[in-house]
Amino acid sequence: MKAIVAAELDPTFRDELAEKMKSLDFANCLACGACTAGCAFSDLHPDNDPRKMLRKVILGMREEILSDPFIWYCTMCERCTVECPMCVNIAAVTRAIRGNFRTDSPGFLQKVVDDTIRSGNQMDVQPDEYMETLEWLQEELQAELGDPDYRIPVDVEGADFLFGFNAREVKYYPNELQNILKIFYAAGANYTLSSQKWDATNLALFSGKDEDFWKITEPMLQEVVRLKAKELVVTECGHAFRSVRWGYRTFWKGPQFPIRSILEVLDEWIQQGRIKLDPTKNPEPVTLHDPCNLVRKEGVVEPQRRVLKAAVMDFREMFPNGRWNYCCGAGGGALAMPEYTEQRLIKGKRKVDQLLATGAKIVAIPCHNCMDQFNDLNKHYKLGMKMEHICSIVERALIIPEKEPKA
Repeated sequence: MKAIVAAELDPTFRDELAEKMKSLDFANCLACGACTAGCAFSDLHPDNDPRKMLRKVILGMREEILSDPFIWYCTMCERCTVECPMCVNIAAVTRAIRGNFRTDSPGFLQKVVDDTIRSGNQMDVQPDEYMETLEWLQEELQAELGDPDYRIPVDVEGADFLFGFNAREVKYYPNELQNILKIFYAAGANYTLSSQKWDATNLALFSGKDEDFWKITEPMLQEVVRLKAKELVVTECGHAFRSVRWGYRTFWKGPQFPIRSILEVLDEWIQQGRIKLDPTKNPEPVTLHDPCNLVRKEGVVEPQRRVLKAAVMDFREMFPNGRWNYCCGAGGGALAMPEYTEQRLIKGKRKVDQLLATGAKIVAIPCHNCMDQFNDLNKHYKLGMKMEHICSIVERALIIPEKEPKA
């Protein structure tokens, strides 16, 4: 970095950023370097040092910070914040700079945001395509379950929960949605899907533009109210879960209701005996990835572990894990920025080393965003491992109760 010239510093930048964030969260920085030590990626490629970025902000180096590659390299995983003695949230600072001071947006990040605002989902699935997919899944499940009366509930008022999911589960992975609905069937769940707003994902969480963010997430929360559901349950997608929970806490002014991850619901059902599993159906060693948005940011740590221990014969932890686990390298919208693919795969090597140390054959990944990264890492580093969502593992172990004959 070039010499710092006091006359070129702009102290108003810090005040502007604080106003945008509605706090002076970053003003407590001690410049101790704990954030850089805690970042799993700070030594992997240039311009990836959170301490340097934050010092530029605090000193008022406006031009330097607005051209700093760190703003887009950062995965916003909050691993640095875990280590910060002053709890400075560098991910929040990064997001605020992205959304309020940068006019560019790498790759197709903003395009996905715009498409979601326009169509209601990030995969631009049209309403007729969505309903046709549900009809097809209904027919498949009728045959698989041997229950011609089975129906997928849509727009049913007063259900115990509205289920919000990821558009990928409709566009590319309907078999995974089928697995989830099969679990709901086995549990006798009283739930509904929405015909109007069903995609809980929101890439504006990463672009940093709050106006865009709320245009996408508010309709999901409004559907809970419209359908009079008791709570919102979100699929295995870390950033979708984070989006609705953060949006609810930050912007929502309507009626209050719980928002839970499907993993919390599965854990509850297993403990209640509502679903029964045969772990011998999953004999291979399984390890678990902790998505940053689900675990570190939203605090869902133990439910997925209890679920896996009930569903598999050999569960193995990565170390570190839980709140201290490493980001997979694809956070912060990195998958939507193909110009940074090299950096993303370099970051992923930290996760690869964790995986190999477990000796596991299957990696349980409760996040669609992370899943795409793990599939890329599996191919790039020739791991030969199987990457699965937890619901798919549970479905394989699921014991379907015999349907009582009609009187």
